[in-house]
Amino acid sequence: MALRFDDHWIWDFWIVRKESDYHVFYLQAPQSAQGEDSRHWSVTIGHAVSNDLTRWRVLPDALAPGPPGSWDDYTTWTGSIVEDEGVWNMLYTGGKRSEDGLIQRIGLATSSDLVHWHKHPDNPVMVSDPRWYEQLNLDNWHDQAWRDPWIYRDPDTQRWHALITARSNFGPADERGVIGHARSDDLVEWDVLPPLTEPGHFGHLEVPQLVEAQGRHYLLFSVNASEYSRRRTSLPHIQPETGTHYGILSDPSSLQLAGEAEAWRPLSSLYAGKLVQMGTRWCFLGWLQRNARGHFVGEISDPLRVEFSPEGELTLHPL
Repeated sequence: MALRFDDHWIWDFWIVRKESDYHVFYLQAPQSAQGEDSRHWSVTIGHAVSNDLTRWRVLPDALAPGPPGSWDDYTTWTGSIVEDEGVWNMLYTGGKRSEDGLIQRIGLATSSDLVHWHKHPDNPVMVSDPRWYEQLNLDNWHDQAWRDPWIYRDPDTQRWHALITARSNFGPADERGVIGHARSDDLVEWDVLPPLTEPGHFGHLEVPQLVEAQGRHYLLFSVNASEYSRRRTSLPHIQPETGTHYGILSDPSSLQLAGEAEAWRPLSSLYAGKLVQMGTRWCFLGWLQRNARGHFVGEISDPLRVEFSPEGELTLHPL
């Protein structure tokens, strides 16, 4: 059954495998919060485990906002986890109450067992660089986007890279969404680099994931239909859709698409979707925003089976 609670909403999530178990970490907030949008300001990072992505056992919460005055005393938002030399490393997004959570930064927490987490004393370890990225400007956008880090290791150089929800510092306000980029040797000291995608199509590209599957590289991200740019909606055959989107990459090192930027395509109305490998097959999970009556739901779906066309296109099917 889907991962859901009677008294909490769940939204963005990330999954890491340890031996035969899949650990999911997710943003959660009590449904007693004043309206669905206020969930962002009552958030903690929950944790559950499963061996089949269907039946989940809830574990203690992983992270919560820090003490008053700390860099993350208001929010602990979306991140990702990698293992390095026996230590689990979580990059996650934080926000300060004194800034109304409008300026996003990225911090590090570590664990030996995926259950007990310790925030790094030098947090935040990664902040937006104004040379390339838009800083807080409420005339342009509703926050300073620097969140949702997705970590991966370059197999050739063994250096760590992070893909980040960010906004370019130039162009029309509704076109500035980009995939930001940072690089590190140790997951603590990060060099912020220029974005890996060009602006022009979306206000932001949320919760990115980079996956190698079936001999191809895929970039996933999510966007609401309202955050398509005017330029994109003027293109032929483009209909704004809310949910998880993807592109097939011809050059994963630069995130260059196999085709034009129009080749970003919707995959599912489920948000923050993730591709997860189970043995020889691939599955997809996402979180459900709204039901058929338009009411907010906030739960993680059961896995869907992923099929790959000869050209690499993805389709989803029930298991």
